[in-house]
Amino acid sequence: MEAIGCIGDERIVIKDENRAVVYSSEGKRAYLVVFNPDKNKIYSDDNASKFHHYIGYPIIAFFMKNGIIDYDKKLAETLKGINWHKLNLDFKRDYPKVESYVKELCEKKGMKKDFVDREIERTMKKLEELKLEY
Repeated sequence: MEAIGCIGDERIVIKDENRAVVYSSEGKRAYLVVFNPDKNKIYSDDNASKFHHYIGYPIIAFFMKNGIIDYDKKLAETLKGINWHKLNLDFKRDYPKVESYVKELCEKKGMKKDFVDREIERTMKKLEELKLEY
């Protein structure tokens, strides 16, 4: 959800077809994303990707913005303006609670949780199909 919100907030700047800079929700950090399509290798210096070895939101936002992974524009607008960093701190990095809270916000804005869940599933499936090395 943070990747789609990042697009809604216009926090991603595509430098070229293989590079982007993604800004954090509070605007204090910038993350570099680099894609090598010949080797199907992706890199980002965000904490999730760099230290925890899973694909973080900057990488997902990069693929969405470049049209490799589809995203729902209305959902991007719905997720606009969320300070993910603050939520993660408020919920003591309990990410399932953050996710549940954000889905409640979506419901209040008229976006059904079931739809959000399907979008998350679809995105995760597409990521798996890409078989990225990172």
